[in-house]
Amino acid sequence: QLQPVESGGGVVQSGGSLRLSCTASGLSFDRTEIGWFRQAPGKAREGIVCKNYADNSVYYDDSVDGRFTISRDVSKTAVYLQMNDLTPDDTAVYSCAIGGRDNVIIPWNCERGKFHTWGQGTQVTVSS
Repeated sequence: QLQPVESGGGVVQSGGSLRLSCTASGLSFDRTEIGWFRQAPGKAREGIVCKNYADNSVYYDDSVDGRFTISRDVSKTAVYLQMNDLTPDDTAVYSCAIGGRDNVIIPWNCERGKFHTWGQGTQVTVSS
């Protein structure tokens, strides 16, 4: 499968916002599991926002719930992560992952997603 590519990272101040995008050369994300993961220096990779577009189930980790929002372009070829009220604890490399298609998974969360293809990530740095 085509490797997804992330964009939109950068340096922002605390309280600022960024919007990340995930695309895969026009590949449709119809009925696809999409995950956003992040890895901070010295820490394990963690799933923060994952959506299964087979049934529109969505999971937000407690650390980002209420601040981050996942969405998909009407073309279904791009997925976005809107990140608001950023703090230095959000500093990490953010990666997009593609999982299975047409698989309803209950209960749904990032750990249960069948993610198999990963982007290289985009750096997000939040200054204090």
